[in-house]
Amino acid sequence: MVSGQLKKMIYNDMIKKALMPLLFSALFFSYFSAQAQVLGKIAAVVEEDIILEQELDKEVATISQRIRAGNTPAPPETVLRKQVLEKMIMDKLQRQLAEKAGINVSEDQIANSAADIAQRNNMSLEQFRAELEKQGMPYKTFLDNMRNEIVINQLRSREIGGRIKVTDREVEHFIETQGKSGVENVQYHLGHILIALKEGASASEIQKAEAKADHLVKTLRAGQSFTQVAMSESEDDNALKGGDLGWRTINDVPTLFAQKVSQMQADEVSDAIRSPSGFHILKMLEIKGLDNHVTTQTKVRHILIKTNELIDDDEAKKRLQALRDRIIDGDDFAKLARANSDDKGSAIKGGSLDWVNPGDLVKPFEDTMTKLAINELSEPIQSQFGWHLIQVLDRKAKDDSEEHKKNLIREAIRKRKIEEETELWMRRLRDEGFVEIYP
Repeated sequence: MVSGQLKKMIYNDMIKKALMPLLFSALFFSYFSAQAQVLGKIAAVVEEDIILEQELDKEVATISQRIRAGNTPAPPETVLRKQVLEKMIMDKLQRQLAEKAGINVSEDQIANSAADIAQRNNMSLEQFRAELEKQGMPYKTFLDNMRNEIVINQLRSREIGGRIKVTDREVEHFIETQGKSGVENVQYHLGHILIALKEGASASEIQKAEAKADHLVKTLRAGQSFTQVAMSESEDDNALKGGDLGWRTINDVPTLFAQKVSQMQADEVSDAIRSPSGFHILKMLEIKGLDNHVTTQTKVRHILIKTNELIDDDEAKKRLQALRDRIIDGDDFAKLARANSDDKGSAIKGGSLDWVNPGDLVKPFEDTMTKLAINELSEPIQSQFGWHLIQVLDRKAKDDSEEHKKNLIREAIRKRKIEEETELWMRRLRDEGFVEIYP
């Protein structure tokens, strides 16, 4: 049997539990009613935040002005207002989630981003700010909008981007089904030089013509003007036009040259090509219809001195300067690297990092390396790994068009997946969030 006192306690507890949601709701809306009296009419409640009518009015006016400036017909006022309010609600939900996740944007990040945007528009920050004000956008509003975009982008990258994977098979499938479209539209702008041979030429005449062609190839690759060489040396009908064959598709290129032409890069000079009429030299003047991507690889070596409790920055720099002086006086870089470098992986190879691509190395190192001439020694420079002495041994152009093409395709697939996943994620965020819209 349950005592009367215990029944009363249970009953009172049930009453409290039943009344708590009602009490909370009353307090919740009483709070926002009080806020509304101070701040203005509420357009919507979004979780623990609100959107005021005056905020909505301001945003609608801004977007209306932007639409008119673009000479685009604006939707009816009620439709536009609904769309703007929904965007503001989604921004609120995302900003709240970002805050809970500890995502913040520093003032330095905002300032640097603003400066970058100004630079991309070929303006100083002061000029950019004046232009915004001229267009009716207060600079503070611009910064607030930019902060909002950065925070939301970081949130989406964290919530969505890390889950998106693109397999090699997906890339290959794209290339198989879509990637070859447009190849038939590729056009080549060719230059041509002919060192002619008469019919029935003797072995010595062939040898002499070949030697001349090889010499011209070396001259052209060293930087001599193709037009001038063609006009003075070519025995082709186009010689007086500087050897210019004009634009041609691969179907318009002589069969003898077709395979070579399809493999050439812009500005490349071919080896001498033998035919019954003589020796031909081709130059790829331009290519259009195909995005060739050429990167510069650098063969580089270095000596690294790390700092620690015994070696500070001044001491590390001093040691490298002494090594630099020895190398200039004739000491072998590789031997000094093996004996002194703290980068043990490269030290055993005489400091060699072999061939590196843009972006492979840390920025201070790469910036210095890029400015060095071949065989030039840098001054000691600092990176997060310590102090370096750098020497560039060689450079070469590498056509990584195929790899670049695959990377672009991979990024396009990834972007499509992110867009699809973002749409689902935002729909879930909206459905699960507490939102109350006021008429």
